[in-house]
Amino acid sequence: MAARALRETGALVVGGTAGIGLASARALLRAGVPRVVVAGRSPARGEAVRLSLEEEFPSAEIGYLAVDATKPGELETIVGQAVARLGRIDVLVSTAGGDPRPRLLHQIPLDALMPTIEMVAGGTILPARAVLPHMMEQGGGSVICLASDAAKVATPGEAVIGAAMAAIVMFCRGMAWEAKRSGIRVNCLTPSVVSDTPLYGRLKEDPFSRKLFAKAETMADLGVVTAADLADLVVFLASPSAARITGQTISVTGGISAA
Repeated sequence: MAARALRETGALVVGGTAGIGLASARALLRAGVPRVVVAGRSPARGEAVRLSLEEEFPSAEIGYLAVDATKPGELETIVGQAVARLGRIDVLVSTAGGDPRPRLLHQIPLDALMPTIEMVAGGTILPARAVLPHMMEQGGGSVICLASDAAKVATPGEAVIGAAMAAIVMFCRGMAWEAKRSGIRVNCLTPSVVSDTPLYGRLKEDPFSRKLFAKAETMADLGVVTAADLADLVVFLASPSAARITGQTISVTGGISAA
C-alpha cells in the first residue's frame, strides 16, 4: 500500500503534551496533518495543550486523551478512542519513555533496577504494540519511537537507561521486520542531549547529570539538538518521502557521537 499524503492522515502522539512529543504534534500539524490526538498523563496539561494547538491550527481537528503509557489496559482503551476520533491511525509517535536521571550503577538499589528498565522501555514499546492491530487492518502506517543514543554508546551513569533504550531499539527493528508485510513502517530516533525539554531542565538540576551533559555538549560541534530538530525528522518519517524507510535507528546528536 502506498504511503498516504500527510494531508490525508490522522496521527496519535503518545507523550504529546510536552517536550519532543509536543514539538512533533505541532510539526505534524504545520506539515498539513488534519487530525491529531495527543495523549499524556496529566488531564490539566493535556487540555491546555489541546486548546493551545487549536488556537494555532484552527482548521485542524485536535483531541487529547489521558493515559499512563505503561499500562496496557489504558493504552488499548485510548487507541480505540483515537481510532474513533481520527477515523484511522496513520502515524504513531511514541515518546512516553519516562525521565530517569543518570546514576552510577552501584548507587541504584537492586530492587529499583528492573522497574526502571520496564518504565522507560514500556512507555515507548507498549503504544507501538497497541496500534499494531489497527494498522494491520487498514494496511499501513508509520510508527516512530523515541529512545536515546544511550542505546548505542556506553556512558557512566547510563547503564540502566542504556539497557532500556537498547530494548526500544531492538523492539522497533523486530516490529519493522514483521509489520512490513502489512505496509507498516517502524523507525526509531535516538538523540543524545535535547536542550529545550522539561527533562533537560530537571537533569541540569542534578550535579552528576549536569556534569555529564556539559561534557557531552562540548562535542556537539553542529549544535545541541532541539525538540524541533527531532520533530522535523518525525514529519519526514511520517511522510511519503520516507515510504521505503523502515527498521532504522537514526542518531540525532549534533556530533556528540557517530554511533
